[in-house]
Amino acid sequence: MTQESNKSASTILLVEDEFNIAKLFTFNLTKAGFRCEVAGNGREGMELAEKIKPDLIISDVMMPEVDGYEFRKRLLANPELKQIPFVFLTAKGEEEDILQGFDLEIEDYIIKTSSPKVVIAKVSAILKSLEKERVKVVDEVQKAADSMGAKVVPEEFPQFEGFQIKHWHLPFKNVPGGDFIDYFKMDDDHIAIILGDVMGKRWGAWYFAVAYAGYVRSAARFVLESSKDYQPSHILHKVNESVFKDERISEVFITLSVIILDKKNKIARYSGAGDLPLIYKSKTVDKIISKGVLLGFSKSGEYEDIELKLNNGDELFLVTDGITESRNKAGELYSEDHLMKFLEELNPSEDSLAQMQKEIFDYTGGEMDDDISVIAVKVL
Repeated sequence: MTQESNKSASTILLVEDEFNIAKLFTFNLTKAGFRCEVAGNGREGMELAEKIKPDLIISDVMMPEVDGYEFRKRLLANPELKQIPFVFLTAKGEEEDILQGFDLEIEDYIIKTSSPKVVIAKVSAILKSLEKERVKVVDEVQKAADSMGAKVVPEEFPQFEGFQIKHWHLPFKNVPGGDFIDYFKMDDDHIAIILGDVMGKRWGAWYFAVAYAGYVRSAARFVLESSKDYQPSHILHKVNESVFKDERISEVFITLSVIILDKKNKIARYSGAGDLPLIYKSKTVDKIISKGVLLGFSKSGEYEDIELKLNNGDELFLVTDGITESRNKAGELYSEDHLMKFLEELNPSEDSLAQMQKEIFDYTGGEMDDDISVIAVKVL
């Protein structure tokens, strides 16, 4: 059950198996300006939470299949969902039930018989408190980024004969985040292109995302500066060794893709750590996935090189998941399949990156859920 609302409104996931109660709460929450989605039990609630990433979850305690307590435990076990504020909805007011809920790190209880004004007041108070925290954290992150001189994305595109190299980077809510881009000219014939993503960010962790992104970008630059090795897999192995040995960063989810262009032989060599694929557009559009594991997860990393012989007009694209996980007003993911189809239909007489920007803005209405980063390479 979905109530249409303004996309900028806070989204509340209501998990309640009694139809009339769900209908009543949905009506009052929607009337108060919230966007409300409903699931009938904890299993459905988990699936919907993963899909829509709500701003607040209100859940009944007693439900079939998966009750509220088990639902909450499953949310806490999920790194991306555990930070979503959670409120129990219950017909009971016993001390034991309330204490059990607070042991599961909930924000509050709402008694089902509470008046609509009380319900709305509690929900509004929780969301206002979180917004104040968000504003404070964003301000601190921005100041920290400024003080560090954090430049995790180059201000200018690199010049490399025979190739056009461009990027598009849009930080989530204009706050420096975990995506990072870098270019390093190894010699007259070789340039390294790097795209990475520090994942699992929430407001309280954004400072660390900036710091981790800067750390990995610096580690990659150090390896490139001290080596004339033109194998991206070797670059990744050395960066991975550095990350694996550092306990401060080894448990952070970090993807890293490296392309080394050889202009003399018109060759691109690619290797990746994690699930950011390289998309190669020639006569067809192909998704090239590296089998390398996320940085720091394994000492070996298992990184391998994939070599592509390039022709004039061929294009390469690296994108972070901020593109494929973008959503439209109906909450539908843009998806990799959608992206591949779009790239197949690119107008060759127009700039590919400009077309992609328009495509994503049109699909999302300009409301992004994560950092957006794209690197586009065209063979001239």
